[in-house]
Amino acid sequence: MGSQPIKEFLGTYCKFGQRKFQMGTPRTPESACSNKLGDLPPCHMTKAIGGTQADATVTGTVFCDQCKDGRVSLFDYPIYGIKVTMTCADASGQITMSREETTNWFGNYVMKFDGSPDLSNCYAQVSSSGQGSNACGAAAGPAQKLRLTFRMFDMEFYAVDSLLTEPSASMSFCPRSVNPVPAPVAPVTPVRPPVTPTTPPPAFRLPRMPPLPPLPPLPPMSPVPILEASACPHQSWTMPEYKCYWRAVSPDMKVAAVFGLLAARRYGTDMTLWQGLQGRGDPYRTLLREGTTALLNSYNSIEFPYNAISVVTRMNWALMGSQRSVLLTALRFMRANSGYGRVTCKFNTCK
Repeated sequence: MGSQPIKEFLGTYCKFGQRKFQMGTPRTPESACSNKLGDLPPCHMTKAIGGTQADATVTGTVFCDQCKDGRVSLFDYPIYGIKVTMTCADASGQITMSREETTNWFGNYVMKFDGSPDLSNCYAQVSSSGQGSNACGAAAGPAQKLRLTFRMFDMEFYAVDSLLTEPSASMSFCPRSVNPVPAPVAPVTPVRPPVTPTTPPPAFRLPRMPPLPPLPPLPPMSPVPILEASACPHQSWTMPEYKCYWRAVSPDMKVAAVFGLLAARRYGTDMTLWQGLQGRGDPYRTLLREGTTALLNSYNSIEFPYNAISVVTRMNWALMGSQRSVLLTALRFMRANSGYGRVTCKFNTCK
C-alpha cells in the first residue's frame, strides 16, 4: 500500500478534526493532542508519513563451506571480507541494476537502495574474495534469489539465503560422506572365447562297504518307579533278588546320614540302613526298621501314603517324644508298608 492514499485520507481527517476542535473549547488542534502515540492528531501523522523516505534494504550472510558439500553445516562459519554482487535483469535478460558490497566481521552484508526499485528478479552471488577470506575464496557457491520479507509505506526489506564460498580442497576433519564421489565407471565385459564342450570323465564309485557287525545288546535298565500304588514290607527289601529297587539310597548308607542328628544319637553313627532293616524286639529298633522300609517305599512308588520328607520328619518327631510316640509312629509306618490290606507289593525279580 503506497503512502499517497494514506496522506490524502489523513489530510481530510485532519481538516475535520480542526473544525471539531473549533466548535468546542477554544483551543488549537495541536493543544487537543496528548503526548501518547495513539492520540497523535491526524495532521501530525500526515506530516510524519510525508517525511518518510522510501527505500529498499537487502541483507544476507556468506559462509565458508569448508567441506564443499553445498550447504551450511556444523563445520562452516561466517566469513569476513567477501565481496557480494547483486544484479537485476529485465525480461530480456539485460542487466538493469548492479550493486556490490563486502561482508563484515560477522559475514553479513547490507545493501540499501533509494526509492522503491523492483528487486523481484534480482540475484545475489559471491563475486570475489577480498581481504580476510584466507584460503576460503577459491570457488563461489550458486547465486540466490532475493526474497521480499517486509513491506510498509514504500519501505521494502529483502533477504537472501546463505551464500557459500569454498576452499580449494575440503578440510581433513570433514566426514568422508560429504566428499564428492566419482561417477561410477561402467565395467567392461571381456569377450570370452567360445568354450568347446568336453565329455566329463566317468564318476568315481566307491566300493561297497562290508556290513557292520551287530551291536551288542544293551544292559538291562533298572525298573522305573511304579506309577500305581505299591507297598512292600521290610522282608521284601532284604531279599537279594529285589536289590535293584533300592533308589536314592543304598544299603550301605549310614542311618545318621539319612535321618539326621537325632537318629545318630539314638542309633550311633556306624549303623547302616541294611542293619536297620534287621531290627526287632526294641521299640526304637522297630521304629528304625519300619521307618527305613517306609523311606524305600516312598522312593519306589509315587502312590505311597508318605513321601521321603514326611518319613524323615515323622521319624524325628517320634525320637523327640516318648516311647509311646515311638510305638505309634512305628505302627503307622508298618500299616503303610503293608498296604493297609488293600495294596500289594509290585516287585519283579531283578535280572
